[in-house]
Amino acid sequence: MFLYLSKLLPLFVYPVGLTCLLMLVALLLLWRSPRWAALPVALSFIIMAVAGNTQVAQALVRSLEWQNIPPQELPNAGAIVVLGGATRPHISPRPWVDVQEAGDRVLHGALLYKRGKAPWLILSGGRIVWRAGEKGASESEDMAAIAREMGVPDEAILQDPDSLNTYQNAVNVRQILRERDIEDPVLLVTSAIHMPRSLRIFQKLEIDVIPAPTDFLISEEEVALIQNNWREGLLRFIPDATAVDRTTRALKEYIGILVYRLRGWA
Repeated sequence: MFLYLSKLLPLFVYPVGLTCLLMLVALLLLWRSPRWAALPVALSFIIMAVAGNTQVAQALVRSLEWQNIPPQELPNAGAIVVLGGATRPHISPRPWVDVQEAGDRVLHGALLYKRGKAPWLILSGGRIVWRAGEKGASESEDMAAIAREMGVPDEAILQDPDSLNTYQNAVNVRQILRERDIEDPVLLVTSAIHMPRSLRIFQKLEIDVIPAPTDFLISEEEVALIQNNWREGLLRFIPDATAVDRTTRALKEYIGILVYRLRGWA
């Protein structure tokens, strides 16, 4: 139930869901108290204008992504841990496993292995049945298929096919480390925006991790472009769907950090 509620309830806090809720309130007020209908409409406009502002979205995302910028050369470790949330299952009409934007996670993890950073590649991620259907393999298996194609030998791949959230990722990875007697530290690979929450959870479980973020949405060049080009900066004030998506992703992480702290997970 916690898993389902954790997916459902935040939808009414994110910009699109909250705007829809306010517009529904406006429709009801038009029927019963027309004078007050303008208030939820105005709030809806403000929410979408702010969430769709590229500079607001950029600031929110950057506040998370730039917390753990890795050094030029990562140290060697006992294992490389890659968190799920990066693939779509091999279900018709897809010809093979599809990677989402966060697919950089498994690509980066495989690349680190091939560079000799660790002898093990631990892939952590299950599949929520009511989202992907029973035919879909676990996400760890999907990531393993990609890693094999990139040249990672099957004997170096360890899987956690059961975890359905970041806390379960950490718990199951800790169990794998103990069973295999793998020594800390481990390189933790996930999207840069997801790294602050992930890092807190792994550290709470006393796993010595070195952040190895990937899938950065904001680059230094993007920041400089807005600061140094007034034309580009002006355009960024116009509400944009990409900005709404990025704002939503940042809010998801901040809400996740809060909820995980309240549950004692981070």
